Amino acid sequence: MTAPSNNKYNPFVHNKRTLKVALYTLGCKLNQAETESLIYQFHEAGYQPVSPNGIADIYIANTCTVTQLADRKSRHWLRLAKRRNPQALTIATGCYAQRAPQELTPIADLILSNEEKEHLIESIRTFLFEACPSHDYAGLASCYSGEEKRLNKLAQNKSRQTSSTVNGIFRVRSLVKIQDGCTSHCAYCIVPKVRTPQFCLPASEIISTIEEKVAIGYREIILTGTKIGCYKDDSSNLATLIKHILNNTRIERLRLSSLQPQELSPTLLALWQDNRLCPHFHLALQSGSDTTLKRMRRHYSLDDYRKMTELIRQKIPTVATTTDIIAGFPGESDEEFEQSYDFCQQAGFANIHVFPFSARPGTEAARMPDQMNTKVKRERTRRMLDLSQSCRHSFQQQFLGQTVAVLWEKEVNPQSGIYSGLTDNYIRVFTHSEKPLTNEIAKVRLSGFHNQGMWGDLIENSS
Repeated sequence: MTAPSNNKYNPFVHNKRTLKVALYTLGCKLNQAETESLIYQFHEAGYQPVSPNGIADIYIANTCTVTQLADRKSRHWLRLAKRRNPQALTIATGCYAQRAPQELTPIADLILSNEEKEHLIESIRTFLFEACPSHDYAGLASCYSGEEKRLNKLAQNKSRQTSSTVNGIFRVRSLVKIQDGCTSHCAYCIVPKVRTPQFCLPASEIISTIEEKVAIGYREIILTGTKIGCYKDDSSNLATLIKHILNNTRIERLRLSSLQPQELSPTLLALWQDNRLCPHFHLALQSGSDTTLKRMRRHYSLDDYRKMTELIRQKIPTVATTTDIIAGFPGESDEEFEQSYDFCQQAGFANIHVFPFSARPGTEAARMPDQMNTKVKRERTRRMLDLSQSCRHSFQQQFLGQTVAVLWEKEVNPQSGIYSGLTDNYIRVFTHSEKPLTNEIAKVRLSGFHNQGMWGDLIENSS
């Protein structure tokens, strides 16, 4: 825990009302999963979770540091939080807080590492009662006394949670952490330096968590981690974990977060015969040039990647394959960029997430010669983003006129009757409905394109 800044937190008398807490998440699905868990903890401890843009007593930024932009967004949000409520307690945790706490000290009252994130509520209590003894926290003391009683009750009655408790807080799909840490040390990546040493959660704990999510109404689970393809638990690997989940839970949709091509196998792909497994693979490519991949310290070749995507499509015809691309990696020549562009153009991706290279302090790539200038990175990023849009349209066009099942998330605007949701292969769909669709799986006929996905005509009585 980093020592408090000079910012002063002057609490209200809270014993007559519920403390409001706002959590803001940047970065990967693992960060999102951890924030989801934190919101549960705060909710069950008697706090009221509110929107990241709302007025709160406590603001928490779960930060990311994979790019300079992510760092900047974290600082910007924390400053905005202080402007919204100058008396609020502001907290920074996550990977940026882990990497460079000194950069956040001027704008956050409390800075917690990734390890301390797991004990956030207790860290807040310690900070308020011990780190800042000069302030009068009598109001908060009574609040925390009530919190401890609620936490004890939660431990005894965890199975009694209801869907109404959660639906106002979360989306219709839940992210479940199965693993953390990475030992790959790609040249550009800061993650191994800021995340915990590699570990995997027990399969029994994961299955129990999923069953709890199902019991409170979730329809889809996303398995996430820093590198889920390396999952191991005793004799279990990722394939056996998925088998256990399918055999021992009632989850209707199961989706995987990012994988690498060398982590896939025919045995794993065979599991997609169960239609509860979503036909969507996010396979991080990073570059479509073999020479650039070598400088990146990636552990596959373009031929490896191509063969695996071809095998996936043979096994799962409706599959969506999405990827990440870094534009302007150090030393990326014009020829290498064109190779990368051509590979992506021919790969049939459903979407491409494009990132301009961002040098991270302490990584090998940050010390490499031939750093690209901003203008070159910006132009290459623009071209890749244009290609991504074209790839996305081509993929969606294959399904025009088809009937698909959609898990509906929410009404786009209150009382608009327009709902948004996702197909199992990750196509964003919009439809009109007079009746509420949130958290329903209902079929539509895909009839046209929308600027954010596709438009579907609802098929009555399909939910």
